[in-house]
Amino acid sequence: MLGTFTIGGVHPPGNKLSSEEKIQALPLPERVVIPLGQHRGAPATAIVAKGDVVKAGQLIAQADGFVSANVHSSVSGTVASVDGYIDASGFSCPAVTINVEGDIWLDGIDRSKKNECNIIQTKENILKLITDAGIVGMGGATFPTHVKLSPPAGSKVEVLIINGVECEPYLTSDHRVMLERAEDVLVGVQILMKVLGVNRAIIGVESNKKDAIERLQELTGRMLGIEVISMSVKYPQGSEKQLIKAAINRSVPSRALPIAVGVVVQNVSTALAVYEAVMKHKPLIERVVTVTGKSLKKPGNYLCRIGTPTSALIDAAGGLPEDTVKIIGGGPMMGRAMLDVNAPITKGSSGILLINTKEGTRKPSTTCIRCAKCVSACPMGLEPYLLMVYSEKGMFEGTERERIMDCMECGSCSFTCPANRPLLDYIRLGKARTGAIIKDRK
Repeated sequence: MLGTFTIGGVHPPGNKLSSEEKIQALPLPERVVIPLGQHRGAPATAIVAKGDVVKAGQLIAQADGFVSANVHSSVSGTVASVDGYIDASGFSCPAVTINVEGDIWLDGIDRSKKNECNIIQTKENILKLITDAGIVGMGGATFPTHVKLSPPAGSKVEVLIINGVECEPYLTSDHRVMLERAEDVLVGVQILMKVLGVNRAIIGVESNKKDAIERLQELTGRMLGIEVISMSVKYPQGSEKQLIKAAINRSVPSRALPIAVGVVVQNVSTALAVYEAVMKHKPLIERVVTVTGKSLKKPGNYLCRIGTPTSALIDAAGGLPEDTVKIIGGGPMMGRAMLDVNAPITKGSSGILLINTKEGTRKPSTTCIRCAKCVSACPMGLEPYLLMVYSEKGMFEGTERERIMDCMECGSCSFTCPANRPLLDYIRLGKARTGAIIKDRK
């Protein structure tokens, strides 16, 4: 029997429309907007000014503290501005805008496709290369990778888990990375094992990606300590706590991190970025993004530079369909609606989903019938209907007592609700307010 987590979860339609589409390199745009806060923690501080000429791979903003990440130019050209921009959610954020002029890369970056597998650097050198490269979690959480690879004193890492689950409907970028860059990903896994000092790594992949599982198993048969496991298809299995439960049957306590049970989790695309940073001296300046939707002419997976406008990817996929009512950054369960089609691709951009009229029209919300389907679906064992009521009424003592901060915002509750209650919308509101109250108290 295939492994999975034990509490909650749902089975939304997969809609992996682009799973057979090979990765295509997107042409360079005329201009990129590179945000300085593409990661959890403090935004990076710009070290370039308007008029500066930069190369692809050049550092343009330095990390501001330990929980932060360096930012590099993804193109060569002239800095047009160091100013604010309006992000996909409508907020003003700092960014560097660069007019693209050719494609000149910084000296020392190896752009060859030859797989390099001789890991000769020390643990300390590897960690420095990862830090310098500005790598963050590429599954969407965007936590600085060097922080996750530096566990607190007294903590012991026993196993590395690589997240190749990609359980979010529609998204296929990680799937294609596992198929087309498997050798490089596995070197990245070995590098991560060396940094963490572990001799065991598990790559978890859901069983609907049989070709990726077979490819990885074929290669890992010659690698000591790396195991590829096939998992049942279930959402949100890609979340860290659920993945750990499914892979090694350990339960991460409430409000705790995976290190509490001796685990570090990294996304499969992050492992690829680690390989490129350590073996190719290449910073994180491009990534694979799925562009998909049922009305889209050419759903696909595109390798694009960080800062590329979303509109360029949509154009490459056949243009904006007339019946599009919503554009989502990410997948349909945890993604966010985008207010600006020109918002730039960032390090955490895994997908662009175009929702048509049929899928995007919300059904009328009715009175909660206390069926408890949302409770059964919650992978964190919460009571979403109650959290919505508390959030709606501003009863934030209740939201804190009922562990709203444990919510991962997976959307399983809203997906399963027969009354079409906007559970996740209100829980997100309540979580933000409750978090602010807790922070002020501290």
